[in-house]
Amino acid sequence: MVKHNNVIPNIHCHKKYLESSRGPLKVRLNLNQASKKKTRRLARAAKAAKVAPRPLQKLRPAVRCQTQRYSAKLRLGRGFTIAEIKAAGMTPKYAATVGVVVDHRR
Repeated sequence: MVKHNNVIPNIHCHKKYLESSRGPLKVRLNLNQASKKKTRRLARAAKAAKVAPRPLQKLRPAVRCQTQRYSAKLRLGRGFTIAEIKAAGMTPKYAATVGVVVDHRR
């Protein structure tokens, strides 16, 4: 039983240990970080080339954040309204097939 008003031990082990014949003594190193970064970048470029000329993400409207603190910031919205889609000369069903996001609740 723990006596007195001591701090509850809650250690945070950030090192990743590898199992070896002598136990978990060897610390795993991330020496391949730069090569993984390059691999991810090349994979993104290959995906973009494969789906070209289509965009990688769907088309969403640019909207302003709501509160006064963040109202200067632009972010991606949920989708275009049905009225906006019709004003562009598309039907909502067709817009969804060509990569334009439609928000039917607005």
